Amino acid sequence: MPSSTKPEMEPYSRHILVCTGNFCSPDRRGRALYSLLAELLQREDLLFGPTRVKRGESPCLGVCSNGPIVVVYPDGIWYGSVTPDLLERIVVEHLKNNRPVEDAVFHRL
Repeated sequence: MPSSTKPEMEPYSRHILVCTGNFCSPDRRGRALYSLLAELLQREDLLFGPTRVKRGESPCLGVCSNGPIVVVYPDGIWYGSVTPDLLERIVVEHLKNNRPVEDAVFHRL
């Protein structure tokens, strides 16, 4: 029998999505980035509290080239060809210090 209570969501500031599909990064670089992301968010104290950043993975973000692709919401900022070094910049500069990594942005909503 379904519960009549609504789920509760802890506050968070952003949601970062990593494409882990095989089409845009067949060598599993997206999967490696997704694993690294957890470590970076923890290191930068972005896993807990109202400014926490949720992370998610998607088998396809619809770009299908120049992957791995990373998207930050609600900002609507898309990054392509993300390397571990660029992911670290995204976490520190964009997620922690609120400055998108402009030289790596390829699309904005």
